[in-house]
Amino acid sequence: MLIRKLGIDSSKLVVVAICCLWVGLSASCKKEEAADGAKPGESAKAEEGKATTAEGQEGEGPKVVPGPGYMPECFAPWSKDTKFLQWKAKKGPFRLALVNGYVGNAWRIQMVKTAKTFAKDPAIAPLVKEFKVISTGTDIAAQLGSIEDFINQGFDGIVTLAVSPEGFDRVIKLANKKGVVIVPFDNVLDTDKVMQVNEDQLSMGRQWGEFIDKQLGGKGKVLEVRGLQGNSTERDRHVGFREIMDAPGKKYQIIEVVGSWDDGKAQKAVADALTVHRKFDALFVQGGSTGAIRALLDAGHKPIPVATEAENGARKLIAQYSDKGMKGLSLGQSPGLAAIAMKAAIEGLQGKIMPQKISVPIPAADHSTLKDGDNYYAKLSDNFFTPNEFPPCGVNISGVKIMNESETDLK
Repeated sequence: MLIRKLGIDSSKLVVVAICCLWVGLSASCKKEEAADGAKPGESAKAEEGKATTAEGQEGEGPKVVPGPGYMPECFAPWSKDTKFLQWKAKKGPFRLALVNGYVGNAWRIQMVKTAKTFAKDPAIAPLVKEFKVISTGTDIAAQLGSIEDFINQGFDGIVTLAVSPEGFDRVIKLANKKGVVIVPFDNVLDTDKVMQVNEDQLSMGRQWGEFIDKQLGGKGKVLEVRGLQGNSTERDRHVGFREIMDAPGKKYQIIEVVGSWDDGKAQKAVADALTVHRKFDALFVQGGSTGAIRALLDAGHKPIPVATEAENGARKLIAQYSDKGMKGLSLGQSPGLAAIAMKAAIEGLQGKIMPQKISVPIPAADHSTLKDGDNYYAKLSDNFFTPNEFPPCGVNISGVKIMNESETDLK
């Protein structure tokens, strides 16, 4: 026995054990007394002192901080309720990636070209160590896999056009853990956990609807050519448009077709609709506008009011046929959003205070304001999207440089 080996009497051992128990209880009581004796509010203040993050977890992701944000003339808050984020500052240059989804239309192609051009622009080139581009198609799993891969490779910032507005929670958490700034733009996410860049798609849809409504006076047969299905931009434009057209007292018959923001697909969709319905009083097309208008003209349909995107070809046709009845409103979702998203990511990486959701003004032109060389270009291709410059952000990219770039992936 251990007691015998140590030569300790059993009665003495009991006394020692009781004493140890008493000392332990006394120490515990003192600790509790110290805690109970803390001044009121000290615990609450300690909790308040912890970092508040976009994920709501201490030590991960950007902090939610008071505004105002950096360069509000460029990075304007979406609304008065928009919160502000701040990441821990890093020293550049940075490794950036563009993870695109679908690349099968003119807008996406020009967007990729714009991003590549901007990465070489003297305004940010010294802060860009490496720039990669990948287009994953419409499979959300492939897009999420690519984002995760770039995070694990040690990239600092990732800008992306989300295939879906949902399903990104896992990569957002991983990015926060690794200190990576993710910036969705154009097709954004239904979350406030990341910084996002966009134009107000609901407002854009409403403006198109208000224009058509003003031209038709509350009644008529309207062809709506919808965009690429399943993303937030298409959804919000449609909802905004229908808010106006379906308002009480309006008597519109609206025929919907899908053009996927693609000239060829939109042209075929309009041609097929004309085969069935013969005549429309107005046309609203989210994208693929040039093809949609050409389908009307090819069918011998009389010029009608059109609400379109900002493709150069559509603006050329509106300017050409406006005096024959083709009144038009052309609103632009600029491919230059890619450049603003890249700039936002770089500023965030440097610790600047940024709005969680950044609002970019909607470039607009109608039949009365169209001017060759100003807001459309007779000598440039029909597929060129006209709005690309954002002077308040220092984003001034020439059309020639953009069109000389390639849309292929940079791996």
